[in-house]
Amino acid sequence: MSKSIYDYNFPEDLKNMTVDELDLLSYQIREFLIEKVSATGGHLAPNLGVVELSLALHKVFNSPEDKIIWDVGHQSYVHKILTGRARGFDSLRTFGGMSGFPKVSESPHDVFDTGHSSTAISLAMGMAVSRDLKGDDYDVVAVIGDGAMTGGLAFEGLNNISESSRRVTVILNDNGMSIAPNVGGLAKHLSNLRTSDPYLNVKKAISQVANLPKVGGFLYKGMRNAKEHMKYALLPKGVLFEELGLTYLGPVDGHNLYELMEAMEAAKKIDGPVLIHAITKKGKGYLSAELNPDRFHGVGCFNPCTGLIEKSDGKSYSAVAGESILALAEEHDDVVAVSAAMCDATGLGRFSKIYPDRFFDVGIAEAHGVTFSAGMAANGLRPVVAIYSSFLQRAYDQILEDVCIQNLPVIFAIDRAGVVGADGETHHGVFDISYLSTMPNMTIFTPNGEEQVREAFQKAYEINGPVAIRYPRGVCPQNSEAALSSHSDRENEVVTSTSSTRKNADILLGNKRIFKGNEVDIWAVGRMVETGKKVVEKLSDNGIKAGLVDVKQVKPMDISLFNDNIHTIAILEDGIENGGFGQKLAAKLSGINSDIKVIRITWPDKFVEHGDVANLEKKYGMDADSIAERIYEERKTGQNTRRFRLFRF
Repeated sequence: MSKSIYDYNFPEDLKNMTVDELDLLSYQIREFLIEKVSATGGHLAPNLGVVELSLALHKVFNSPEDKIIWDVGHQSYVHKILTGRARGFDSLRTFGGMSGFPKVSESPHDVFDTGHSSTAISLAMGMAVSRDLKGDDYDVVAVIGDGAMTGGLAFEGLNNISESSRRVTVILNDNGMSIAPNVGGLAKHLSNLRTSDPYLNVKKAISQVANLPKVGGFLYKGMRNAKEHMKYALLPKGVLFEELGLTYLGPVDGHNLYELMEAMEAAKKIDGPVLIHAITKKGKGYLSAELNPDRFHGVGCFNPCTGLIEKSDGKSYSAVAGESILALAEEHDDVVAVSAAMCDATGLGRFSKIYPDRFFDVGIAEAHGVTFSAGMAANGLRPVVAIYSSFLQRAYDQILEDVCIQNLPVIFAIDRAGVVGADGETHHGVFDISYLSTMPNMTIFTPNGEEQVREAFQKAYEINGPVAIRYPRGVCPQNSEAALSSHSDRENEVVTSTSSTRKNADILLGNKRIFKGNEVDIWAVGRMVETGKKVVEKLSDNGIKAGLVDVKQVKPMDISLFNDNIHTIAILEDGIENGGFGQKLAAKLSGINSDIKVIRITWPDKFVEHGDVANLEKKYGMDADSIAERIYEERKTGQNTRRFRLFRF
């Protein structure tokens, strides 16, 4: 009877396995991944593509003594299996369960917490310097994808390595699907030559010749020029890396264990930086993922037999934003759209097909994308930059320096704002309000529901300056007024008054009062309006008449709906505590009335872990029950003379 994945003692067992046994294990691992990820969701296609690569890594190198750094880290599932964490896959990406990314706290085999792209080469260089200065002896390996190589930081790392002779191995996991056979054959031939001892000896001899007195310089120059001519003639794909000072090995078949192990063993012999170019297939071994690698890149639960993905009920915020951007383009010829390798994920798929000349995918290069957009805006176009909140952080300086200082009309469509769930710390979009609101000239809209998203994009186009529109992950309510009728029989007065947007030139959308109360006023930002409605209901059940303000914009700040007769204000915000809207509103209101009691409901001053949003909200007091109870307790503390009924949750 064959072993199950759970029966192996990884990574030790790998060292004694033959290549044929490793090959059979690769099939077992793929079956395991499909079974587990279909139940929890996760990054399937990238991990199916690196099964053999991961096996070869752990066969040739000795983790954790040797340091393996996974760029981004979403493709580290096989690495986790091979380092004894197979049992953790039943709780993959769930609250309290195993992370979908490398985590130092999870295993000594995870040497760095990664989650954003293009960092591995710089990290590897740093670890190699540390190793050498401390006199240690181990290998440092950076595994980076061809997509991540579009990020400027990757080339900054390569440039730094070129000035160094430090022993670093970079594995380029190239899952592109078009390698010309003739070029690949020549490259493979030269790669085989380079892995041989004679080739390595020739390289060493060339360097030694340079040290000979008088004639050394002339001989070295001639030999070097001959080497350069051969390189340009035979290895066009490796020239860039060779010019940057790395020894190029490849391309090799990333699903051939013999080739992978041979290249890795050769890299270990080279006393300097090496790049192994491995060609892999995203989704390898699962037809649905091979045919639809983008859909199975980061996938929810699906049927492993049919490959059918579970669909959520309703239209997503990303889809509504994409439709809104497309509507702007249909109405205005100067509208262009920019994506950082997330076209379909940010809702720009249709835009890219209908207006291919007005759509630009810059790759995983957010900083370039923002400055590129600033250049277009400075010359008369109206760019819309659609980027996840977490990834927009990578372009902080460009937003400030290249867009805001010149007050350029760039619209930032900030997707996945707030806590996003299973991807965890590196992907929660909780910082954007805090850092964007400090930038002069920036306007920030926080729509809730389909109607408000469309309104925000239309209004943003009218503003001759930078505008950020932040919206969460998940289903977008079709009508932001939904569920109001269910409260019509309560004491709370249901209203739909909006602050006057025409009397004050600084107010662009204006906030909306949904409920009118006389004891507590709740100001809810963006998606927290839906939570605010539940809080109003719970407070009403317990004798507290609360008002509710829908905060549709956080900058410029609109306080025209502030009721000076209510002395308790609760501010609900899907963002970080420090520097957020709640902190700024509290400061402003205290200047108006020092007796006001402000309760700020935000995410804490810490990095929030992964898990489903409902459990995270409950843990950190962001759910309706916790918020209502906190309001009740804080009012009770401040008004001991009044009798309150026990809360019923």
